[in-house]
Amino acid sequence: MTTLTQALDELVTANRILAREGVVDSFGHVSMRHPDRPDRYLLSRARAPECIDVDDLMEFTSDLSIPIDPAGRKPYAERFIHGAVYEARPEVRAVVHHHSPSVIPFGVTGAHLSPVMHMCAGIGTRVPTWDSRAGFGDTNLLVTTVEMARDLAAALGHRPVVLMRGHGCVVAGLSLREVIFNSIYLQLNADLQMKANALGDITFLSEGEVAAVISTRSSFTFERAWEFWCRRAGRPYDARPLDGPLAGT
Repeated sequence: MTTLTQALDELVTANRILAREGVVDSFGHVSMRHPDRPDRYLLSRARAPECIDVDDLMEFTSDLSIPIDPAGRKPYAERFIHGAVYEARPEVRAVVHHHSPSVIPFGVTGAHLSPVMHMCAGIGTRVPTWDSRAGFGDTNLLVTTVEMARDLAAALGHRPVVLMRGHGCVVAGLSLREVIFNSIYLQLNADLQMKANALGDITFLSEGEVAAVISTRSSFTFERAWEFWCRRAGRPYDARPLDGPLAGT
């Protein structure tokens, strides 16, 4: 297979994994930077992740999120999120936007989402929240313009995750495997943090502990999880990492 063909197949798998693990339902999306054109990215047409196949995948420009060859396919209204992150972060290779119900409460309250266990260290020491109302007033909360998306990308900064008040979150990664890993463990961390909070004061991972986990996390961690999730989603497992070096290697 060509690199692009392989990338498209793995992007389908990423969609199916997120659906199987309950991170997305009918809504939410995952993209990856084009393996041969860093100024472009790959993302499905507007469709539920569980239903996505290779023919649904489209190519977009990173600056304005313009579809290269739509061929009658309707793109996601919020594709601009992906383009803005790729534009601002040259090192990012994959992006997820989802609305996990576990994550939503942390974007609408004063409770800050922080890692409570080592497997969740990839979400960062403290996850910030972006509020669309602060810069754009009363909207339907969807990120449907380049301006809104760039503002959101600025709030993400160089972090792996940013929450979106009353909406969901954005996860950025150095590889497709990493962004899926962190998206799943972000949801798990939110669940665990709410359970722990009911018992008493929480001892979160320190900055030093988060840094230590990330520095010792090898590509094997992502591969082991990816193989497991592929099996659960009924997708073939290809052990060849096509995204280049992974975080922590």
